[in-house]
Amino acid sequence: MATRSAPAKAAKTAKAAIPQLSWNEIRPASVILVSGTETFLAERAITRLRDFLRGEDPSLEVTDIAADGYARGELMTLASPSLFGEPRLIRVSSVEKCSDDFIVDAIDYLSSPAEDTVVVLRHGGGVRGKKLLDAIRAASGVAIEIVCAELKKDQEKYDFATAEFRSEGRKVAPGALRALVSAFSDDIGELSAACRQLMSDVSGEITEATVARYYGGRVETSAFTVADAAIAGRHGDALVGLRQALSSGADPVPLVAAFAMKVRGMAKVAGERGSSGQLAGKLGMAPWQIDRARRDLAGWDDEGLGRAITALAETDAAVKGASRDPIYALERLVSVIASRGRA
Repeated sequence: MATRSAPAKAAKTAKAAIPQLSWNEIRPASVILVSGTETFLAERAITRLRDFLRGEDPSLEVTDIAADGYARGELMTLASPSLFGEPRLIRVSSVEKCSDDFIVDAIDYLSSPAEDTVVVLRHGGGVRGKKLLDAIRAASGVAIEIVCAELKKDQEKYDFATAEFRSEGRKVAPGALRALVSAFSDDIGELSAACRQLMSDVSGEITEATVARYYGGRVETSAFTVADAAIAGRHGDALVGLRQALSSGADPVPLVAAFAMKVRGMAKVAGERGSSGQLAGKLGMAPWQIDRARRDLAGWDDEGLGRAITALAETDAAVKGASRDPIYALERLVSVIASRGRA
């Protein structure tokens, strides 16, 4: 079902009796633990598994459970044989925040998993549920683990982008890959989206010139780097990045657009409860985008978010001709956002 990749990084446990595989080596098993902090790769793996199972049998019944709001007996009820015997995929989110009832039921389930049922447990990291994790990792012949560790090194990101193009049989120049990784190094989901966009729009080999035409050389990088630094409260870094971007010829309009995309996502997610998978359809966002927006919201409150949105609207107008000094407007926007709306 998947092409081979570099061996998965070993999970942080003394011993594991079950196979530990990379995200793109996922395959059916009675119980699948998807562990690690890289949300995008975890979601990609789970989606790949669902598509494979649905290809094997279109009648596949897919059910989602949130482990942090779990009720005793729910897993056994959902896994019990149905009247028509359809195969089942049960996706369990937030296992890192699971209830005690879920731990008890999941460990019991390992001893007698249901036939024609695949249970996927998504654990994003942390010590919660360690007893369950140990039980899964000892369940030889029943479970496998898909390790989705964060891609931190440039070479890992380069290999990921290479695999994105190779999976579609597309040729890409090494310089184009380096430019893409440089431009989208902060977010593997955005890197994947950029690769997919190029493959969708461009025929033939993708060159460095192609990347420059679509993403303005390093302009797109600068835009999101500045936005990420400001949202994280790093005012000095954001201002330095802004001035570097402008001095290299960046247009202020896409710079403001990068801020707007980030802040809009934060505003959508603010106050919403539920897992990213549950909210994706409601908010019109990918689960990884919801997780990223939630991380970005740290330290923000509703009033600050409202002031940032107002500042964005004013800056957008300024850089489109409403102001004689659009650069000052951009610097003011950076200050407002870096102070989380308190400037």
